[in-house]
Amino acid sequence: MNRALAGIASLWLLALPFACSSSESGGGAQGPTGGASVSPPTTTGGAPSNAGGTPSTNAGTPSAQQGGTPNTPTGGVPSTAGGTPSESGGAPAANGGSGGSGPVPTGGAPGGNPGTGGSGGQPEAGGAPSTFVEPQLVTSAQNAYWKVGTLTEVASGTAGVTVNDASTFQKWDGFGGTFNEVGWAMLQLLSETDRKLAIDLLFGVDGARFAFGRVPIGSSDYALERYTLNEKAGDFAMESFSIEHDKGNLIPYLQAALAVKPDIRLWASPWTPPTWMKTNAAFDGGNMKDDDQTLGAHALYLAKFVEEYAKVGIKIEAIHPQNEPGYETRYPSCLWTAELMTKFIRDFLGPTFEERQVPAQIFLGTMSNADAGKDGTIVSTVLADAGAMKYVKGFGLQWNMINTISSLKSRNLPIVQSEHKCGNYPWETATFNATTPPNDHAYGVESWGLIVDWITAGATSYSAWNMVLDKNGQNLDMMRPWPQNALLWVDKDTKKLNITPAYYVFRHVSEFVDPGATRVATTGGNALAFKNPDGTLVLSLFNSGAAKKETVSIGGKLLQFDVPGNGWATVNWK
Repeated sequence: MNRALAGIASLWLLALPFACSSSESGGGAQGPTGGASVSPPTTTGGAPSNAGGTPSTNAGTPSAQQGGTPNTPTGGVPSTAGGTPSESGGAPAANGGSGGSGPVPTGGAPGGNPGTGGSGGQPEAGGAPSTFVEPQLVTSAQNAYWKVGTLTEVASGTAGVTVNDASTFQKWDGFGGTFNEVGWAMLQLLSETDRKLAIDLLFGVDGARFAFGRVPIGSSDYALERYTLNEKAGDFAMESFSIEHDKGNLIPYLQAALAVKPDIRLWASPWTPPTWMKTNAAFDGGNMKDDDQTLGAHALYLAKFVEEYAKVGIKIEAIHPQNEPGYETRYPSCLWTAELMTKFIRDFLGPTFEERQVPAQIFLGTMSNADAGKDGTIVSTVLADAGAMKYVKGFGLQWNMINTISSLKSRNLPIVQSEHKCGNYPWETATFNATTPPNDHAYGVESWGLIVDWITAGATSYSAWNMVLDKNGQNLDMMRPWPQNALLWVDKDTKKLNITPAYYVFRHVSEFVDPGATRVATTGGNALAFKNPDGTLVLSLFNSGAAKKETVSIGGKLLQFDVPGNGWATVNWK
């Protein structure tokens, strides 16, 4: 959208000068300080590569659903994208070049060489402006992320990309990310100023403007420890149900984000039910018990979660009954059969929510395992049961389930891509790093391919996995270490905030595409385009080749601009 925004609390960020360094492993180099005690974030990357190309993959994860946030003419606030792995097999899409890092553009001229961590200059006098106008063009490339550019209208020329807003596809609900305990624990290491900066980068008006948030019910694989919200065996009435544990590192994380963006749409899913509801009586793995008493108790457990969170002012708008019900993992997980999931939704979860008037919808999610007899079978079995589908108001798919979208679109229900792939895959032995996730430019390119694939397939929203981690990115699985990428990461030694290239990839779309936008057709290039409710046309594209002068046809105009090599450009036109 192309409009002036006023009263932006996050505009104080414009007064922070930034410069940054890169490192081979995507870690380490701290940004310089720029006035007062503020510690600006560093954009991480890795060694530059000549490899190009845009990856395309058949795996991914939906989630948050909300559109973009405008940027400031001085460059705005950058960020990174990430994802979290599931136990799914299958190789991810090709990478398009490795590494590289870029400066964080803000108000005030940066001093020194951004590639070597030179110190930032002083902010301009006069304080933060009270209004700003969204830029019409933003580009990103290795070592040059989030640069505001200039569009030139031309009378003639051949368009490399054409936007046809008369040809429309799905309504777009937005982007989001996942709230995990580890993320808040890392943010607690930062100064109050930098912690606010991190939240603004993700949810602020001059940031990625994530509209959705995923909340784990009990521990996820990025909790600080394994737990559920009721470990009292046999408590079928849920008398001992409690969210007290969540008040340590989960609820404060949510409250910090809601303070910046009060209308975040939150949805939740358990990684495991209470251990006494499972055949192995353990947090990791095992099967869900199938007796009616246990199923009724689990439905009440999920209802109580929504109700108790409401009592602390947090609205949960949707429940997905089980994270990855087809995978048995070495972190909190639980296997479900197709028949049992259908019975649970039809005879227990739906009626319980209805009877208690629980103000949350039931989504069929989050499905991840595309192997025969696994999550795809759960989806098809529930779809064939009218009694269960009476209660299902949307779908949650991730990783290997992208091909299932085609069978769901006729239902005219939301299709949430619930978890972005996290990169650094253990089965890719030639590139796997067992100690540190790369968080590099190559992962940014892979992330772009995933986002494009899922959205063009028909997803109506898309969720990042971990929004914030530490440098090592390790989860609860100690048997097979899997360091995972994130959008932002915190150096525990220096207590500095770092921004990854993948963040910018998410933001190239999420900041400018509003909730309620409609995806429209493009021809030529590697691109996504949307028409916002206010009529603004947004075109995001990736250039896998060398830097060039690009011409696009959009809104009846021919526009020219410079697009960097192996990088992105977003045109915001009205």
